[in-house]
Amino acid sequence: MQLPRRKLALKVQFEDYFPSMMEGSGAEGFIIELCNGFHLLMDVEKGLITFESLKRSALLLGLQDMGDDEIVSMLSEGDLDGDGALNQMEFCILMMRLSPGLLDEPKQWVEEMYIHEPDEEALWF
Repeated sequence: MQLPRRKLALKVQFEDYFPSMMEGSGAEGFIIELCNGFHLLMDVEKGLITFESLKRSALLLGLQDMGDDEIVSMLSEGDLDGDGALNQMEFCILMMRLSPGLLDEPKQWVEEMYIHEPDEEALWF
């Protein structure tokens, strides 16, 4: 018996693996992995992630149903210099911004600084 075919809406569920990657490989290893990800997505001739390179990569990422407007939106989210593409620094900044779990520990440090008054002897500046 064959089930009727239904068109399903594309739903991409994002799970933030960056904190566990950072924990497993350390900060330096994590940055290296981000750089590797950038190189997989970039246009080799331009050294940037462009609309065309991201559209080509969408198939490899399982996002072949992603529309052009969604690709443009992804690029503009991280495009800090307004050139319509992402350089390596913009890509890394975007990935960090999209991973709130990476900021949990530094956020906790800041909160602890405000909760506990610093020891006068510990201040050296």
